[in-house]
Amino acid sequence: MVRENNPSPAPGDPPAGPAAPAAGPGFGPRGRGRPRGRYAPRRKVCAFCADKVDDIDYKDVGRLRRFISDRGKIEPRRKTGTCARHQRILTLAIKRARHLALLPFTAEHIREMGGLPPIGPAQAPVPTQPATVAPAAPPEPAEAAAERSSSPG
Repeated sequence: MVRENNPSPAPGDPPAGPAAPAAGPGFGPRGRGRPRGRYAPRRKVCAFCADKVDDIDYKDVGRLRRFISDRGKIEPRRKTGTCARHQRILTLAIKRARHLALLPFTAEHIREMGGLPPIGPAQAPVPTQPATVAPAAPPEPAEAAAERSSSPG
């Protein structure tokens, strides 16, 4: 049975108002507190802030590799714990290192296999033999060209 626009609550309905959060096992009366018996993940700390690093050097390949996935992608902040400021600097350093071929753009197994086929219109096959072209006429002497342009025609 559906009730609409009924101002008076039914005898068995819960009281109106904000719902209290359900208290689970190991929590306080309102769901706050430290969970018991569960693994609580530790908050990740920016490695660069902890080491008090101001600038990230693109030539420090060993440090930059820690922030690249096995497929060659830059790891996100939520995974590495890097702060926003250092993530921007880190991204720029990784891109510079890639440009100078200090770091890979892609994973090695993708480079070996040739990657995915190109997406888009199919390209025409390249001819194996060059097309036969008529040999060019020998250049005309300058005197003959001058006579032809001056003669009335």
